[in-house]
Amino acid sequence: MTGPDRAAGSARGVALIIVLWTVAALSVLVLGLVHAQRSELRLAGATRSLTLDAAIGQAAIQLLIQRQRSPAEGQARLQRVPVGYGGREVVVEVMPLAGLIDLNAAPEPLLAALFRQAANLDERAAAALAAALLARREQRLPDGSHNRLQAVQELLALPGVDYGLLARIAPLVTIDSAGSGRVNALAAPYEVLLVLARGRADIARRVADERDAGRPGVDTTRLEAEFIDATASSRYRFTAYVPGVDGATVAVQRDVDLRTAPDPGAEPRERAPWQILRARQWRLAQPGALNVDAGG
Repeated sequence: MTGPDRAAGSARGVALIIVLWTVAALSVLVLGLVHAQRSELRLAGATRSLTLDAAIGQAAIQLLIQRQRSPAEGQARLQRVPVGYGGREVVVEVMPLAGLIDLNAAPEPLLAALFRQAANLDERAAAALAAALLARREQRLPDGSHNRLQAVQELLALPGVDYGLLARIAPLVTIDSAGSGRVNALAAPYEVLLVLARGRADIARRVADERDAGRPGVDTTRLEAEFIDATASSRYRFTAYVPGVDGATVAVQRDVDLRTAPDPGAEPRERAPWQILRARQWRLAQPGALNVDAGG
């Protein structure tokens, strides 16, 4: 092969390599675009599914709120009620907010018991945190009102409170019960009953089981008497657990005051029939078993 032929062959080889590299690069680019598009489609599908599940949960809550506003249907116990809606069997937990520990109203010994039992603090640290919260509540604002917490997350401003501690106690507390500051034991979830029983799991479990079984005259005498009362309230927490088509469960939660929303400028018939105090929703990848109460 002559010199010019070898040079031409070499040039063709270089061109072929360039073409192959270009094709490879374009293939990688196309694969990347396809992957990104598929990811966006999955995200859009998940968002659509979450929106639909949340709407079903909210509808189930609205149905129970309407029923709850009837005096004959009022109840002061924690209940779990099945609601069929949109082809789904939705379990709605109905809990008077008096069943939670109110950070704005609970007495100092109850707050100390909460931090000791639920936050795993030692007695000294729990007492110090309870005293710090009480001192914050007793502060006066410029308008003369007390310095109430407007969100549970404001606990993070207190010394010794981190995100881990907040996560442990958040399901047990409220800032909106509008009650006496003590807890209605028949409305309390098991974890709050543990606080009221000062960590005695046998006592807390017995009260929870008898309450959930619908037994009249549940014995609460072994709970701390200074922590409990039978306060009734117009404020409830509704939590709907919606089974998703993907096997996950979406939880939709509304804290509601069943009293008509105040609106001095509106005619009575134009006022909202109830007030939504707080709202949240989240997805449970592996929900725990839920006990269903057919009553309520």
